[in-house]
Amino acid sequence: MAFLESAVVVYLRALYYPEGFAFPLKEMDSTLALTELIREAATMVMLASVAVLSSRKVSVGVAWFIYAFAIWDIFYYVFLWLLIGWPQSFFTWDILFLLPVMWTGPVLAPVINSLTMILLAALIVRVSERHEMIRLKGVEWILLIAGSVITIIGYTEDYMHYMLRDFSFTDLVSFRHYNEVMAASSVYVPQHFSWWIFATGELFFLVAIAGIRRRIR
Repeated sequence: MAFLESAVVVYLRALYYPEGFAFPLKEMDSTLALTELIREAATMVMLASVAVLSSRKVSVGVAWFIYAFAIWDIFYYVFLWLLIGWPQSFFTWDILFLLPVMWTGPVLAPVINSLTMILLAALIVRVSERHEMIRLKGVEWILLIAGSVITIIGYTEDYMHYMLRDFSFTDLVSFRHYNEVMAASSVYVPQHFSWWIFATGELFFLVAIAGIRRRIR
């Protein structure tokens, strides 16, 4: 899955960025843009299928989902580097996701998230393999969900700050004003990544992981 994702990006960059990828973005045909959004949604369905097939326990299924997501994300960058020598460094800016709006950030940030997800997944799966029932407590779910929301805010904050000057949130997540939104996005250049927001989300994850580990010991 990681290689397929990398291959799609290689094709898109050959079409739109033959001289090499860089911000600002080039406008994409509406059909291709919609196809790309659906492809990302389909990727999430494939990852979710791993969780559904792996276990009937919700917590273990979630663990396998985030493990598969993390491995996919890390090797996506590995294959891109092997294929086209990109990214040049861990601080190279990238478009991370497009749903519901554009996520941007240095490559290092999603790699850190992925390593954290692998740690959490390994902890839950290890306990399940001992045939022990593991249920995440309410506070642990809250920490993990809050950490996820905060992390997403960190990835989308710069783009949203730029776009909400001229558009509503509804405009950004619908195709109602596609041409106008794409025209504005085509001159958007990421200026700032909120590392403190990102670190806060990571802290929530690590507190949840530490709590789970202490409880199961």
